Amino acid sequence: MATGLNENRKWYALYTKPRHEFVAEAQLKSIGIEVYLPSVITVRQWSDRKKKVKAPLMNSYIFILGDEKDRLEALEQTSVSRCVFDRGKPAVIPEFQIDNLKKFIHDNFTYMVVNGVVRGAKIRITDGPFAGTEGVIIEEPEKNRSIAVSIELLNRTVIAEIPDASMFQVISKEFKK
Repeated sequence: MATGLNENRKWYALYTKPRHEFVAEAQLKSIGIEVYLPSVITVRQWSDRKKKVKAPLMNSYIFILGDEKDRLEALEQTSVSRCVFDRGKPAVIPEFQIDNLKKFIHDNFTYMVVNGVVRGAKIRITDGPFAGTEGVIIEEPEKNRSIAVSIELLNRTVIAEIPDASMFQVISKEFKK
């Protein structure tokens, strides 16, 4: 079980069974594993009513912070399917990507998840609610300024409109092919 600070602890992405993200979160917390499930409040429409519901930002994904023992223990949980792998090894998500994701969905903005990596210039926001967040500039059809924070190993990108008052600096003009 994850206890205290340990330099062997890393962020891992796990696949959950379909629609089991919140169950997985509860199971992992109950055995003492630090877990992060990015979620947002959305409005769902039924034929007779509308209701606000908490939904995972990325379906079937959950993140854990732990060592190899924690990762293996997490995989024993009934709601967890498997670990995300990269080149034959468990994929380690860089901590700055998890931190950026946490900053990004902290405030009440409109979000959407795009499958695949958004192409564009890498930036760092220097002012406003997203200050310190790094991401990629994209063009929306309405020409609003939007930023994308990408977790490349998962091939997912979170996009939010940034307020006009937010300033940013270009880190790299390299475009992903």
